[in-house]
Amino acid sequence: MVGLIIAIIFFNTVAFSTNKRLNQNQILHIWFFTISFQILCDLYLDAKYQAYWYFSKAIDLYSMPALLFLIPPVNMMFLNWYPFQKKRRYRFTYIVVWVIGILIYEWLTLFPEPWGYFHYGWWRLSYSALAYPLLLFIVLTYYKRIRHLEKSGSAEEE
Repeated sequence: MVGLIIAIIFFNTVAFSTNKRLNQNQILHIWFFTISFQILCDLYLDAKYQAYWYFSKAIDLYSMPALLFLIPPVNMMFLNWYPFQKKRRYRFTYIVVWVIGILIYEWLTLFPEPWGYFHYGWWRLSYSALAYPLLLFIVLTYYKRIRHLEKSGSAEEE
């Protein structure tokens, strides 16, 4: 639990103190989208198929901080620093660097408690390496959709 608490404090502090791009509406959308999408995925991969789990295989309150406060600020940082105006090669490299960073963090969460809190059933780090680019692309696409809706909504209000 110690590792999780340190990570939550660190990621939230960095996400909110360095944010220059995301407005409050976008933060709220990304936050709730991330929680919803993560819980939906975890419902199957964790609860039903026991691919991985937080702390214990049971659905318990100990998992709630990880679900509610860990991944949303990471997605905020990813989007805040995303190089939208750069060439495709640079954006691809950005995603690869993020995937490597997230994989290193996931590996650290596998350490024994009190530092680690994540456990594998049949899941492997290589599966995460395949899943993370897709998940980051989904978050990026969702963010672009939010921005599009904000632009079209503000034109209708005037």
